Amino acid sequence: MFKKKILVIDDTEFMLKLISDILKDAGYEVICASGGEEGLLKVRSEKPDLVLLDVVMPGLNGFEVCSILRDDESNNLMPIIMLTAKDKEEDKLRGLELGADDYITKPFNPRELLSRVRNTLKRISRNRAANPLTGLQGNIEIQAEINSRIAQNELFAVLYIDLDNFKPYNDVYGFANGDRVIKLTADILQDNVNAFASNKDFIGHIGGDDYVIITTPDKANKIAEGIIADFDKKILDLYNPKDVERGYIVTTDRLGNNIEYPIMTISIAIVTNEHRTLYSYHQVSEIAAEVKRKAKSIKGSVWVKDRRRG
Repeated sequence: MFKKKILVIDDTEFMLKLISDILKDAGYEVICASGGEEGLLKVRSEKPDLVLLDVVMPGLNGFEVCSILRDDESNNLMPIIMLTAKDKEEDKLRGLELGADDYITKPFNPRELLSRVRNTLKRISRNRAANPLTGLQGNIEIQAEINSRIAQNELFAVLYIDLDNFKPYNDVYGFANGDRVIKLTADILQDNVNAFASNKDFIGHIGGDDYVIITTPDKANKIAEGIIADFDKKILDLYNPKDVERGYIVTTDRLGNNIEYPIMTISIAIVTNEHRTLYSYHQVSEIAAEVKRKAKSIKGSVWVKDRRRG
């Protein structure tokens, strides 16, 4: 596994060595710059995973360096933690307003420094893995979550959620409205999971109009029923009244023929390990895909649960 690379920008040799030693002992690769100008050059040449940036420096100070970095879109996801000897609220607010991710006041405890670095890197990593449209975690996190529950011998249920007739809607109403549907669906899933107030439940976005919820078997059916009720009601707001009244939209195929597509519905496949042992994410995925095909063959919004044993 590659070491995370951290760039430390500070004008004092003592502080550079102190921070560098702490980070290296924790297993990080460390690059040092003794001023703002050198730091900017090393950001471009070294592409660090995180920048530790001192505020008070001659020439370009930390605020100016932070501002320059954030003005470049290529650095938007690179985390910045600012360091200062000043314990002033105004300095902290200014740094955060310029786009810093965190703030550490010197002198600091080595444990605090490492905790902030680790937490910031973890948070940024999760953000990069999240779907940019919904903010939900993607395939890597979904796979890890399912495999974790299998490894811990937990009872769990996976809801595999897919929209029906989403592509024709996208074709007729345009991508911007399609994005509204994707966001609306994510909000509906979140609302129904939150209704049961379990912080162990997980919501993921596979991509497109496919989603996953990981919960416990006792709540799966109720969550599915709540999602369907909310979706069937709220999706109508994203159609024009004429289409809602007739119950379908019209689009044309390549030969110029008109094709009618019903108002969007939602299909939910439920897979649990209540009555059979599930061994891996891939097994769960295959069963869910099979059950989803059954759900999508039924007219309207439905949920179908895999009830096979053994």
